[in-house]
Amino acid sequence: MGIKIAKHAGFCFGVRRATGALESELEHYGNKRKILTLGRIIHNDKYVDEIRKKGVEEVSRADVDDIIRRADSGEEISLVIRAHGELREIVEKLQKCSERNENFRLLDCTCPYVRKVRKIAYENSGEDKVFLLLGNPNHPEVEGIMSCVRGRGFALSNADEVEKLVETMAKNGDCENCISLAAQTTQNLDQWKKSVENVKKVYTNAVIFDTICCVTQERQEEARELAEQSDMMIVIGSPDSSNSKRLCEIASEKCPNVYFVTDSSDCPKISDASINLSITAGASTPDSVIQEVYETMNEQTENFAEMLEDSLKTLNTGEIVEGIITSITPTEIHVDLGTKTTGVIAHDKAVDDPQAKLDEVFKVGDVIKAKVVKVSDIDGIATLDKTKVDSDANWERIVEAKESGETLEGKIVSVLPAGAIISINSVQVFIPASQSGVKKGDDLHQLLNTVQKVKIIETKPERKRAYASIRAVQREERKAQQEAFWSNLAEGQEFDGEVKSITDFGAFVDLGGVDGMVHTSELSWRRIRSPKEVVSVGDKIHVYVKSFDPEKKRISLGYKTEAMNPWNIFTAQYKEGDVADVKIVSLMPFGAFAEIVPGCDGLIHISQITDHKIGKPDEVLEVGQVVPAKITKIDNENHKVSLSMSALIEKEEPVAEENVLVYSDDEPVEEAAEEAVEDAVNAAEEVAEAATEEAAE
Repeated sequence: MGIKIAKHAGFCFGVRRATGALESELEHYGNKRKILTLGRIIHNDKYVDEIRKKGVEEVSRADVDDIIRRADSGEEISLVIRAHGELREIVEKLQKCSERNENFRLLDCTCPYVRKVRKIAYENSGEDKVFLLLGNPNHPEVEGIMSCVRGRGFALSNADEVEKLVETMAKNGDCENCISLAAQTTQNLDQWKKSVENVKKVYTNAVIFDTICCVTQERQEEARELAEQSDMMIVIGSPDSSNSKRLCEIASEKCPNVYFVTDSSDCPKISDASINLSITAGASTPDSVIQEVYETMNEQTENFAEMLEDSLKTLNTGEIVEGIITSITPTEIHVDLGTKTTGVIAHDKAVDDPQAKLDEVFKVGDVIKAKVVKVSDIDGIATLDKTKVDSDANWERIVEAKESGETLEGKIVSVLPAGAIISINSVQVFIPASQSGVKKGDDLHQLLNTVQKVKIIETKPERKRAYASIRAVQREERKAQQEAFWSNLAEGQEFDGEVKSITDFGAFVDLGGVDGMVHTSELSWRRIRSPKEVVSVGDKIHVYVKSFDPEKKRISLGYKTEAMNPWNIFTAQYKEGDVADVKIVSLMPFGAFAEIVPGCDGLIHISQITDHKIGKPDEVLEVGQVVPAKITKIDNENHKVSLSMSALIEKEEPVAEENVLVYSDDEPVEEAAEEAVEDAVNAAEEVAEAATEEAAE
């Protein structure tokens, strides 16, 4: 019996990435924090049971609000979003929680291919556009994609449903030039081709996006080819896995005996050892399960081990082989290749870093891939090169990132006049100066040896060259930051901001990527001619939101507070009858204005300056002079203060002398004179008070 295992069987890139992130979180944090998965991380009961025993808890969408509440209260939580992705609104809520809570780690492991479809759905919907998606409407991936649709969108299970819908829309004269079609990443190729034909025959201008994952396509094509060559076919997967069920459907079209199994316990019994058997597996099937099924079927034949050994005897130069590390020395790695020949990888062919220690990078028992450089049958040694395999794999990662828009991270290793070189998993990528995020004219050397996030903006596969942009990542981060800012903004919200610029009418304050304006009238309780009297560019000030307009992106800020109100400061320190040292700030014909506390002045009427009559206040006082004065009256309603210097002058004892009274109409002349003086003083005070009000205005 010949057994063939599909090359593309088992974990796809997206699933391997998600499970790898989860396992890394377990390794680093273990019992130190709560580790959750939003839904089943993969469609495989055995794997899910294993991680559950390690403490991983599976949660649902209904648990999200409670998880956010727990994170806000300080609980240490890590949440993994599986490769299928999640509803857009849920992802946004979790991202906001992650931004405000350092104790909450969000690991969004949505497959890059799925991210691409989500982006297409968002950009090709809304207004008068209609977005069609070929896929299972109840599948989590499809639900997540459809949550990105801004207007009309339809998830359709098969080509027949697509045909019915487009014909109905055409009859109604709907969507003449604004229809687009994409597919679930694991969609059946035949159904996709039929759907494209059905749309094109009705809408010739329809935009078609072939979004079926290339790995899925390869897996399905390979399953079809193996089925044609086999007497029996085994498909390993979960009944809940759509891509596994499609593999079974495809295989059944070409092979008479197809068995769908979840693990080795479901394997069929073989009575004829001469049949050709092929094994493939869905994207959620761990390698260990595939190996168990393979070994179970292998044990049913007596001669298979001999046939397998014969097939592994010959190693060819240039061949990519896989083996298990058996020993590690400071200079080389020994690998069991399943043959009589031992694989040997020298230090410089195992890692790019000459300073790296092999036993820190690799462990005995690790499975490793390498390229055969030389085979010595006499010595029983095959010289291998791992770096060449890594280089090809890492280059593919660069190409995938260009297609999916994924952000990558690397270290700037050199700076050139025209830009910089960043190393991403040992692949050197060029960043043009215009995409470096460094201002024109500034020195690019500030980037040297720093770790940067980039987007791949162009690739040249024929020369294995790629171009990246730091600026694109910064732009994306700024946009996300601003969206989060505006969604959480509220009147009365307080900020510690920095004054970025000053105009004649106010100051602009950076609140963290978004600017707001403090009008001149909101800077001080006293009248100022320019904002520069209160703040300077670069000042850190505490402000609050008075009002905002999200559509016009405008924010009005307040700076002055009741606690800063000079009148409140004055009334908290003084009361009527208190004596204060005041500073003369201006002289008027009717008296002098004196500063009691900064921003709060009082009036010393001319009659209250000294104990004898004077013609003008400047006969006694001058601007800037500090004198003691008694607070004689506080008008809280009008915010006015009356002061007196004369009230603090001690009266001299009157000298006894003979008074001569002259009577007129039975009234003493002296008494009449006193009344006349009093009337004159009252009249002067009224004039002074009116002048004070006019001066204050």
